[in-house]
Amino acid sequence: MTSWLKKIVRHLAFRTGRLRSVYVRLCHPGGLEYAEFLRRHGRYHAIGTRCRINLGANVTNPPYVSLGNNVSLSDCAIPGHDGVVAMLNDAYHVKLDSVGKVDIKDNVFIGHGAIVLPGVTIGPNAVVAAGAVVTKDVMPGDIVGGVPARPISRTDDLVKRLQTQTDALPWAQIIRERADAFDPRVEQELISLRVRYFYPDSAID
Repeated sequence: MTSWLKKIVRHLAFRTGRLRSVYVRLCHPGGLEYAEFLRRHGRYHAIGTRCRINLGANVTNPPYVSLGNNVSLSDCAIPGHDGVVAMLNDAYHVKLDSVGKVDIKDNVFIGHGAIVLPGVTIGPNAVVAAGAVVTKDVMPGDIVGGVPARPISRTDDLVKRLQTQTDALPWAQIIRERADAFDPRVEQELISLRVRYFYPDSAID
C-alpha cells in the first residue's frame, strides 16, 4: 500500500509541483531526484543536468540562483538577499534593497553548513568546504574554506589525492565497478566492509 501511495504522490508532485511537503516526507527523494523536481517546479533561474540537491539545502531566493551541470548542494544555505534591510528600513525610515545573484557553474560541490552570500559566482570545477562562508567569487578549479572563504587547495590536486587513497582501500574494486544507479546490495556490502575495516575488533557487521 505504501509503495503505491509513494508512486502516486511522486507522480502528482512531478506533474503539478503540488504536494511538495508530502512528497518530501513520504518519498525521501535522493539528491538527483530532488534536483530534478526543483528543476521543474523550484523556480530556480536554471538547474543543469546531473545536479544533486540535499533536502536540507536552504535556498531562500531560487529565481536569483543558477546551477550549471553536475552541481551538488549539501545542507548549505544560499540567501539571495540581505535580511537586515527590513530592519534598517523601519529604523531609519528609508527604502533600501540589497539582493544579488548566485551563479554556480558546472562541476561544483557546496559542503555541509556552507553559506554562499549574494553576488558571487562559483567555478567551474570548484569546491566549497563544509562550514565556509563565501563572500566573493570562487575562481575555476579552486577549493575554498574558512570564514570568510579563501583558496586552500585545487580541485585537480584533490582528485589525485583521493584517487591514491581510494586505490589503497580494501573495497577499491567495488568502487571501480559500482554502477551509477543505487544498488542496495552493493551499498550494504560496502558498509559491512568499511565497518570491519574501521572497527577490526568488533563483531558487529
